[in-house]
Amino acid sequence: MTTPSDAPTENSMRRALRRARDGVALDATEAAVLLQARGEALKDLAASAARVRDSGLEAAGRPGVITYSRKVFIPLTRLCRDKCHYCTFVTVPGKLRREGHGMYLSPDEVLDIARKGAAMGCKEALFTLGDRPEDRWPEAREWLDAHGYDDTLAYVRAMAIRVLEETGLLPHLNPGVLSWSDLQRLKPVAPSMGMMLETTATRLWSEPGGPHHGSPDKDPAVRLRVLEDAGRSNVPFTTGVLIGIGESYEERADAFFELRRIQRSYHGIQEVIVQNFRAKPDTAMRGMPDAELEELAAAIAVARHILGPSARIQAPPNLVDSEYALLIGAGIDDWGGVSPLTPDHVNPERPWPHIEELARRTADAGFTLRERLTIYPEFLQRGEPWLDPRLLPHVRALADPESGLADESATVEGRPWQEPDEGFASFGRTDLHTTIDTQGRTTDRRDDFDEVYGDWEALREAAAPGMVPERIDTDVRAALAQAADDPTRLTDEQALALLHADGPALDALCRIADDLRKSVVGEDVTYIVTRNINFTNVCYTGCRFCAFAQRRTDADAYTLSLDQVADRAAQAWDVGAVEVCMQGGIHPDLPGTAYFDIARAVKERVPGMHVHAFSPMEVVNGATRTGMSVRDWLTAAKEAGLDSIPGTAAEILDDEVRWVLTKGKLPAADWIDVVSTAHELGIRSSSTMMYGHVDQPRHWLGHFRTLARMQQEARAKGVEGFTEFVTLPFIHTNAPVYLAGIARPGPTVRDNRAVTAMARILLHPHITNIQTSWVKLGSDGAAEMLRSGANDLGGTLMEETISRMAGSSYGSYKSVQDLIAVAEAAGRPAKARTTLYGEVPEERQAAARASDGHLPELLPVLD
Repeated sequence: MTTPSDAPTENSMRRALRRARDGVALDATEAAVLLQARGEALKDLAASAARVRDSGLEAAGRPGVITYSRKVFIPLTRLCRDKCHYCTFVTVPGKLRREGHGMYLSPDEVLDIARKGAAMGCKEALFTLGDRPEDRWPEAREWLDAHGYDDTLAYVRAMAIRVLEETGLLPHLNPGVLSWSDLQRLKPVAPSMGMMLETTATRLWSEPGGPHHGSPDKDPAVRLRVLEDAGRSNVPFTTGVLIGIGESYEERADAFFELRRIQRSYHGIQEVIVQNFRAKPDTAMRGMPDAELEELAAAIAVARHILGPSARIQAPPNLVDSEYALLIGAGIDDWGGVSPLTPDHVNPERPWPHIEELARRTADAGFTLRERLTIYPEFLQRGEPWLDPRLLPHVRALADPESGLADESATVEGRPWQEPDEGFASFGRTDLHTTIDTQGRTTDRRDDFDEVYGDWEALREAAAPGMVPERIDTDVRAALAQAADDPTRLTDEQALALLHADGPALDALCRIADDLRKSVVGEDVTYIVTRNINFTNVCYTGCRFCAFAQRRTDADAYTLSLDQVADRAAQAWDVGAVEVCMQGGIHPDLPGTAYFDIARAVKERVPGMHVHAFSPMEVVNGATRTGMSVRDWLTAAKEAGLDSIPGTAAEILDDEVRWVLTKGKLPAADWIDVVSTAHELGIRSSSTMMYGHVDQPRHWLGHFRTLARMQQEARAKGVEGFTEFVTLPFIHTNAPVYLAGIARPGPTVRDNRAVTAMARILLHPHITNIQTSWVKLGSDGAAEMLRSGANDLGGTLMEETISRMAGSSYGSYKSVQDLIAVAEAAGRPAKARTTLYGEVPEERQAAARASDGHLPELLPVLD
């Protein structure tokens, strides 16, 4: 049932139809009018929608083709924590027991279904299940515990791997609402995933009596976030709209516009299902009328006009009462999954049509029916990063190499699910750490600049609110007085006033911060003799601020072998280093255990070297690739030789800013979880903030408050937590988000002084070491920050590629004497330190003095 709206006037219908015929973009009002088209108006609307569909099929290289997927339906569990008022799929534990079923299908039951499907030529295993049943049903939790699974998703992942290895079917996962980290966890085991949006009408969820009331996972905001996270994670994703559950035509139109917005931003929606509500007995909505088929056809046609020719639009063929021609005429190009073996467990009263019958009815409408895989051809042809390398052999075995559709003659058989054969091999521009200073980068941007980072225009709109300066009326003099008297009692309003300080007020702020620094850590300017080792720059995460990441085919791409990593660590040890800092891109071919191998390689070659390595993003990558929890992965990494982790990948711990800066990096909450877990395990970390791009002082304040709270919580647990805070001014020169005209050209000198001073003040007394970055500010800039509250210069680095690729002009290394000179310019003595701010053994200091802390073969920076 659709909530009644005012019937459109003849004039409004004629105008909307004309605009649809003319190919003009519809607005929300016009879309709502057209959703009510019936009779001749519907024929007119469908004709224009069909033309849009046909142009899209032509552009895709398959004109006149409507697709379907031959699948089996695997109802892994029918338990759910939600209470949708129209659902017959979900049941309760008592009923399952009475019927002789377990809380979940057993592995044998899953594989039996999959094997029978493979024998019948099926290529897709559709895993459907309720949302997180263990959160509601103790019986589900007991079953998972008894079978050794942490949660339902762990069982989903395990069964997907077994289906791949033992049957060859390709899993398509529909486990409901997923977090960003859940998507990372499941992406390596499934070529595609899905979740119906259903509706954006919040009232249907929030108001008592609504079809989704009492269902935490049916909040439209939550479901939209899942679609965005799937796009950020480069997961080919199926979604759709359920019509006739009580939404108005305006709300129905809004759902399609929201799908368009997300698709334009991330290009990750591979198909949109437009499904009509069908009332079922024994449900709260059994008395509601079904959505009529003309209503469904109008919704399909409007969806086609809104989503455009490249969208793949599907209608389930078992819900259309044989009105195939009506829906083909309205603009669909896919029938979805059809099973010759299993029923539609969500709509059990509606049997699938025979595939031969579906082909005949499709041909009657002038189209050819072709089988596709669960991952659409467009995503298969895009390649990395849309398909995990571990799945590539499975998909290629079933795909037609020319069209990307299914090879209907392919043998469906199990294949190993394993890491790519390439492993840890050296390739590419492995001398980039030196030649970046002598030859520079090959180009200022990648040639996929316009596509890989998402829709730049949409990003400009998203960034606009964060770029608006704030009016600050708080008394700066009172805020300065409070900072000098007791900085721990600064209010947010006072802190914001100080973050905006300029002129004499800024000078006073920096004096207060410097006095606080002197009282807390003394006069010594500390530094560390360290070497950066960036073991690969191949990465498909899509960070829009990063000029370091390359595709494996780019001229500047490289990966170091384990021997090369160990060699560089040994070279660093020879010249006095006490630490190697190792980070790399999220290379799709590197297994999750590669990080253990890297740490182990260094420790075996140089047992005394402190391994400071792997950002929180790399930790999550390693954990999800291995199927381990973050805690277990960090424990294993520590056993392999990891001593501490860098607190990079933080950028700004505010998702409003993060989702402009990066397409696929971990959300703020996941960063906090990884770092907090590391601290609990005794693995200390630095903390960082990158600023001066699309951020404002209010974001800096929130970031500082978050870090201070994390350190307080760590100390309350009896662990040390953060070692220092590092200021990271944004280097704009080659950053994609700057080249696209969205970001500012880095922070101003005022910004740098204010951030450094307020880091000292706002993090007091929790984080006592404040580090400035000579790589990003140069020697003079770093000296100024030492007069503004900083006490640490970071490291010699020996090689530095990330900032140099971004356009920093301050070189890749500094000698010990260079760092001492920076401290002296600030009027202070310099002192070497370890990673954990301890005393450096005399033997290490002597080696550093003898070499001046740098490798003899390093060359000077070219102007």
